[in-house]
Amino acid sequence: MQGKVLQLFITKDDANKTRETPQTIEVDAAGIIGDKFYAKDPNRAILITALQSYKLTQANNIEIATGSLGENLLIDINPYHLLPGERLEIGETVLEITQNCTLCKGLSSVNPKLPKLLKNDRGIFAKVINGTGIIKIDDSVKI
Repeated sequence: MQGKVLQLFITKDDANKTRETPQTIEVDAAGIIGDKFYAKDPNRAILITALQSYKLTQANNIEIATGSLGENLLIDINPYHLLPGERLEIGETVLEITQNCTLCKGLSSVNPKLPKLLKNDRGIFAKVINGTGIIKIDDSVKI
């Protein structure tokens, strides 16, 4: 299965409100360089969300901007079926799936219906396993 990176996001402040949308991000084993969560937990280094999550919200009459789910990478294929240990090649990086994204209180502040709606469709966490690399918009995503 193959897709591509649609958007990239980096969180810059403690309130999770300042989200940059760069054209490229640099990653290493500790996560996304420059992100506020860098070096916090390598197993939760990168949050990947599928476009399908936003289509699901739209189908339920909830309009939210991309990036609202806290993702670092928005991709056009659905990787939610992947199990921990499975890998994605994205650009010049290799990421390993570590866990499904758990729901947080922050989702309720975006819309109170989101936690229940996106229980299994918010995203997946991954860690970087191949050293340092660059991820760009339009990079291929290979499962």
